[in-house]
Amino acid sequence: MFQPDLFASEPATSLPPSQAGRRPRRALAGKGAPVAGPDGGADAARVQPPHDIDLPAVLEKLAEVSTRPRYTFMVLNLIARAAGTSDSAGPYVREGGQAIPVRDWLSDALIPMAQRDARRRAVVEEVRAQLARKGTLPADPAQAEQTIATELRDRLRHSGRTNVSRAVSDLVRAGLIRRHYQGYCVDHENRGAQREAVYTIIPAVKRALGHVA
Repeated sequence: MFQPDLFASEPATSLPPSQAGRRPRRALAGKGAPVAGPDGGADAARVQPPHDIDLPAVLEKLAEVSTRPRYTFMVLNLIARAAGTSDSAGPYVREGGQAIPVRDWLSDALIPMAQRDARRRAVVEEVRAQLARKGTLPADPAQAEQTIATELRDRLRHSGRTNVSRAVSDLVRAGLIRRHYQGYCVDHENRGAQREAVYTIIPAVKRALGHVA
């Protein structure tokens, strides 16, 4: 199905002769500034947020930019859910009385997908063998299974954070969300200095997903 290009790049502006050859200064990103890359960095090409978009157009855009469009679509839906009545999810999500960084919350929410992976049984046995070699595997079977489950969850969360970051980078490139990092003193487009990610979903995209924007 053909869709018009809803994400045209901003037109380039020419510099006056007095500034020709100078390297442009990079402005700090404020809240909602579009960024890309596995964990931040400026967009290679900035995109205009769509004023109106439907669900088929969202899916088509994900198919164009992502190698894992289904997974990326699930991340987009979870971001919309975490945002609630606002447009932004993060830097923390309240879950069970705890404040969880939004990337960890997304990773935890997607763990059931990883647990259905065909390699899970092999990973469980690998964890069991490693704990046994270290002498940290409890002799009690119930405690041993709990220890293995905890270690497996930590591993899944670690790999899940990486997968979430890649999916979010695809969503940023598609022009469906914006990402910045919120810190104690100042927001920034790059992660670091104890800054946590904030994901801002485009209102038209949120409406296309069936969430109130």
